[in-house]
Amino acid sequence: MDRLIVDASMAVAWIHPGQATPQSNALLAEVGSGTTLVQPALWPIEVANVLLVLERRGKLTRSERTEALETLSLLDIQIDHEMSALAFTRLSQLALDLGLSVYDAAYVELALRLKLPLASKDVPLREAARKRRVTVLPRG
Repeated sequence: MDRLIVDASMAVAWIHPGQATPQSNALLAEVGSGTTLVQPALWPIEVANVLLVLERRGKLTRSERTEALETLSLLDIQIDHEMSALAFTRLSQLALDLGLSVYDAAYVELALRLKLPLASKDVPLREAARKRRVTVLPRG
C-alpha cells in the first residue's frame, strides 16, 4: 500500500503496548516498509495530546512519551491542510450526517477526497467511514 490515513487511536496502538493488537502491529510493519501516511492537520496535535494524557494518568512514563513522539516523527507523514478551509462547511456537515465529532469527520473527509483507506480502532469512526464506502483497516 502506497498511502494510508491513520487516526490517533491506531497511532497510539503502535506505541502503547496496552493498545496494540496483532492487526495494529501488522499494519505498522507495512507502514514501516514504505507506506506514506497522509494525515489531516489535526493528527500530530491529537496524537501528542493523547500521549500527554496517558503520561498524566500514569499509563506512560515521560521517557516513554518522548520516545513515542520521536518514533512517530520518523514515519513518512504528509500533512493535508485542507481541513481548516473545510471546517465550517463540508466537515461540519459530514460530522452532523455521520454523528461524529468534526475531528473524526476530518479523517473520513480526507479518505473520501483522496480515495485512500483509513486505519482506526475507533468503532464509531470505522462504522461511519464504511457508510461512506471508505476502505477501513484493519479489515473485520
